[in-house]
Amino acid sequence: MVRKLEELNLVDNFLFESLASHPEPGTAFGRKLVEIILRGFAILHNLAFYDIIKFRLNKFYKNTVCIRTIFRDERAVKSVTEAAMAQLWGGRFTKETDRMVYDFNASIRFDKRFFHQDIDGSIAHVTMLAKQAILTMEERDAIIGGLLGIREDVESGKLAIDESCEDIHSFVEATLIQRIGDAGKKLHTGRSRNDQVALDMKLYTRLQVVETDGLLKGLLEAILAVMEENLETYMPGFTHLQKAQPVTLAHHFGAYFEMFKRDRLRMTDIFRRMNYCPLGAGALAGTTYPLDRMYSAEVMGFYGPTLNSMDSVSDRDYLIEFLSALATVMMHLSRFSEEIIIWNSNEYQFVEIDDAYSTGSSIMPQKKNPDIAELVRGKTGRVYGALMALLTTMKGLPLAYNKDMQEDKEMAFDAMDTVKDCLMLFTGMIHTMKFRKERMAGSAMNGFTNATDAADYLVNKGVPFRDAHGIIGKLVLYCIEKDTSIDALSLPELQAISDKFEEDIYTAVSLKTCVEKRLTIGAPGAEAMKQVIAVNKEYLRQEDLYNAMPK
Repeated sequence: MVRKLEELNLVDNFLFESLASHPEPGTAFGRKLVEIILRGFAILHNLAFYDIIKFRLNKFYKNTVCIRTIFRDERAVKSVTEAAMAQLWGGRFTKETDRMVYDFNASIRFDKRFFHQDIDGSIAHVTMLAKQAILTMEERDAIIGGLLGIREDVESGKLAIDESCEDIHSFVEATLIQRIGDAGKKLHTGRSRNDQVALDMKLYTRLQVVETDGLLKGLLEAILAVMEENLETYMPGFTHLQKAQPVTLAHHFGAYFEMFKRDRLRMTDIFRRMNYCPLGAGALAGTTYPLDRMYSAEVMGFYGPTLNSMDSVSDRDYLIEFLSALATVMMHLSRFSEEIIIWNSNEYQFVEIDDAYSTGSSIMPQKKNPDIAELVRGKTGRVYGALMALLTTMKGLPLAYNKDMQEDKEMAFDAMDTVKDCLMLFTGMIHTMKFRKERMAGSAMNGFTNATDAADYLVNKGVPFRDAHGIIGKLVLYCIEKDTSIDALSLPELQAISDKFEEDIYTAVSLKTCVEKRLTIGAPGAEAMKQVIAVNKEYLRQEDLYNAMPK
C-alpha cells in the first residue's frame, strides 16, 4: 500500500510538472497529450496503466475530475451512462462499479446491432401495458413518441449510440428518460433485461433467418438457370475424385440444387420452431402485472407466447439450430467451391471464372486465381467455430439466465454476416461463370466413363454381368496400354477380346447414349432432368419466409 501511494504521488507530481502550464488540459489536444504522457510514464516506471487512470488529477482539475473522464466526454458520462447505470440496477449498490469491471461487463459494442429490435420490442411492450391499463394512454403516447424520435435521430445520424453505456437497452432507456422525463422511467414496467434481451436476440435472429432464406433462393435460381441451359453439356461424373460415369452439367448442378434446397427447408423449420415470444417472462418467474402476453406476441408477428418463463430467458436452442444450419450451408458452399477450384485449374479447364470474381498474383503475371471460391471454402471454419463456441458456452449452464449467455452474440453475428456475404458473392460468381463444353465432353470420353455402359451392352448380348465386368476390365487395360479410348478401338480389336461386340457398340457407348438411356427420376437423362427442373421451378414459385414476416 505504501509503495502504491508513493507511485501515485510520483504520478501526481509528474503530471503537475508536465501539464500545469497547459491552458486547457480538458481539450481534445490536452486529453491526447495526457494519454501519451501517462502511457510512457507507466512503461518507464513499471506501473499498471489502469492504476494510473484511477488516480484523481486534483491539482489542475479543481478536485472534480478523474483521469478516465479525460478520455471520454464528461457530459455524456453524466447524462447517459451514469443515468443508465443508476436506473437499471444501481439502487442495490453503495459505490460505483470499477471501470474495468464495467467495461468488461458491457455489451453495447456488439449488441447495438439490434437497436431497431430493441425499439420495436419496447413499442410493443408499452402498447400492451396501456391496453392493460398499467400505463395511461398519455404515457404510452409520450413513450412511443420518444422511442420513435430516438430511432429517427439514430438513423439520420443526428444521435450517435453512446458506447459508454452498458448495453443498447441502457442507452435507449437513458436517452428516453433524458428526453421525456419521468414517463420514460415507466418503460421497463413488467419487464426484465432477461426477457428484453431474449426478445431482441430472437427478433434479430428471426430477421437473419429470413434474409438467409432469401439469399439461398437467389442462389437456387442461379443454379437452376445453369441447369436449364446445359441439359446436353456432357461431362465426367466422379467418385473418389476419379472419372466414373458420364453425366451432364445440369445433373451435376442439380445435386447442389438439392443441397441448398434442404438448407432453405431448414430455415423454414427453424423459423417455425423459434417464432414464439419470450417477452413477459420477466427475470425468470414472470411478473405480478396483468400482462397480455398473447397480444404482445401477435403485435410482433409471433405465433404466440413461450410457455415457460425459465426456459424463455435461458433458451438459445434456436440460435444453436440456426448456427448449425449456417454451418451446413457453408459446408455445401465449400464443397461447391472446391469443385469450381478444381474445374478452374489448368489441368481441368472446365470453367472460366469472370474477372470480377478473380484476382491476380503480385509476381506471376499469368495467374488468374479463384480467390472468391477459396475464401468461401476458408471461411467455413469460422462459422463452424461460432457453432462450437455457443454449444460449449451453453453446455454447463443451470437454469435460468446466466451472464455467460452474453457470449451468444459476437461470434453468432460474425457467422451470420459471413454466410450472407458468401452467398451473395457465390451467386454472382455462378451467374458470370463460363463453361467450356467441349473440354468437359473430351474429358468424359478420355476417362472410360462409358465402361459401365459397355458392360451393360454385353449383358444385353447374353453375357452374365460378372463375366461382362471382367471382359470390360481387360478392354480398359488394353486401352491404357494403347493410350486410347473404348470408342476409338476398331471392331476387330474389340472382337479380339469378346466376339459379342458388333457394330452397334459404338452407338451404345457414345456419351449421348450413355446419358440419355438413364431416364429414371433423378438420373442425368434430358427427359428426366426436364421433369426435375419443372418441379424445382414450382418449388421456387412457392411463398418464401419473407412473406411470413410481419410488415
